[in-house]
Amino acid sequence: MIDADDVRRIALSFPETVEKEAWSIPTFRVAGKMYVTIPDDQTSFAVRCPRHERTELIAAEPEKFWVPQHEASSAWVRVRLAALEDLEELRGILVDSWRQAAPDRLTEQNPDLRPGR
Repeated sequence: MIDADDVRRIALSFPETVEKEAWSIPTFRVAGKMYVTIPDDQTSFAVRCPRHERTELIAAEPEKFWVPQHEASSAWVRVRLAALEDLEELRGILVDSWRQAAPDRLTEQNPDLRPGR
């Protein structure tokens, strides 16, 4: 079963990612921009996601993607760990969020970091 340790391990494998505690939870950042958080219960994680894509994700897979009411105005989505198919799916979601936060120089230097690779 995929767990919060898998999220941590994969996130920290991406270039220039650092873990920093904020709001008493682990967050992961690239170039100072947060791209993953692991909430207290560790049954889900949150990633960057443009709102128009988030709506589509939640509609397509509501058992996997969701947004708590207090985050409704943000550009983030939560992902239920138990609903993920495998580590490749987890990695793809994390890569997508990393690419949204990473500076252009890092995305250009790491073309292999794309969802599905």
